[in-house]
Amino acid sequence: MREIIINNKDDDYEILFVEDGELVEIYSNIHSKKRMEGNIYIGRVQNVVPGLQAAFIDIGESKNVFIHLKDILPKEDSSFQIDEMTDYNSLNIKDYVKQGMPLLVQIKKDGYNNKGAKVSVHINLPGRFVVLLPNSPFVTASQKIEDENEKERLLKIVKKILPDNMGAIVRTAAVSKSEEDIDIDIDNLISKWNQIIKTEISDDNIPKVVYENGGLLEKILVDLVDNNLDRIIVNDKEIESSVKSILKELNKEDFNIIFKDQDLLDMYQLRKNILDKEKRKVWLKSGGFITIDKTEALTAIDVNSGKFTGKDDVSETAVTVNREAAIEIAKQIRLRDIGGIIIVDFIDMNSDKSREEIIEVFSKESKKDRSRVQIEGFTKLDLLEMTRKHICSK
Repeated sequence: MREIIINNKDDDYEILFVEDGELVEIYSNIHSKKRMEGNIYIGRVQNVVPGLQAAFIDIGESKNVFIHLKDILPKEDSSFQIDEMTDYNSLNIKDYVKQGMPLLVQIKKDGYNNKGAKVSVHINLPGRFVVLLPNSPFVTASQKIEDENEKERLLKIVKKILPDNMGAIVRTAAVSKSEEDIDIDIDNLISKWNQIIKTEISDDNIPKVVYENGGLLEKILVDLVDNNLDRIIVNDKEIESSVKSILKELNKEDFNIIFKDQDLLDMYQLRKNILDKEKRKVWLKSGGFITIDKTEALTAIDVNSGKFTGKDDVSETAVTVNREAAIEIAKQIRLRDIGGIIIVDFIDMNSDKSREEIIEVFSKESKKDRSRVQIEGFTKLDLLEMTRKHICSK
């Protein structure tokens, strides 16, 4: 049983994704916190900073937003990227943007603390089955689609439907869907894009928001409604109305929505699970534990044997705790929506075979995650290094 539970309290609500009674994802929509991720603006470049290869843009919000050169350069294909700073030495951001010029940008990451939001000129509009890339002319598919024949079928369908000079990313929800289903989805997204570019713009009304993505609720429903979801439970009539409106746009009007006039956190011990996810220390059934420490640069996770003494073989004890820890870490990363660089300090192991076993366990568990987890392997300091993208901006 897969459920979305939307619990509202004092105009702040939480969206919980539950599988067989276990909380696996949670997202909070705080009334006082404005979310802009996914919104599209016509902004005006305020200043260009060649030393950072970046610019700051006024989009009409309280803080100017930040754009890097890599988010301005055109994408010719899905492999286009510049990772090394030395690759920028021959480029000058002033050749691409000028102070005072208007620029169509999309919020890629909300601002936090004293930092403004990050934006890009590479617009994307997510649908049920594809993500439309209106100004990036390449077609690719989610790496979570493992069946190569199905991937090839989907790519052919999308390439056939898409207009010239538009691109798309095929989502995992498209697997087994018909050409007609995908055609409808792409047509809806193209119509949405056409409305965006038809927005009347003049010097007098820049900066201006030209598209608002519907917020957290719409994002989660679009992502999950085709993910073998069984039902949605809500405790607020206004939110129920919003859910029905979003599902109507997705051609899912007959979806099972249940209204309960009660605090939904009493279901499945959800209140306890929410409190547990805020704890730094997470105990393992064996008696070992992990600690999770977030910094601005990365998240560090440490594995400890704790109360687990195991057998006389110290090496086997380490592998036993590490195996259990790998499963729990994959679960916690998803539950807490941890993104960016993640470093795990497992208990020291003596063989490459043991390290490969832990990577295999972690890889298997990470496949349950809707966001892609890239495992880089063990470093020379015997630390497991990986990256993950936030599902929702913090």
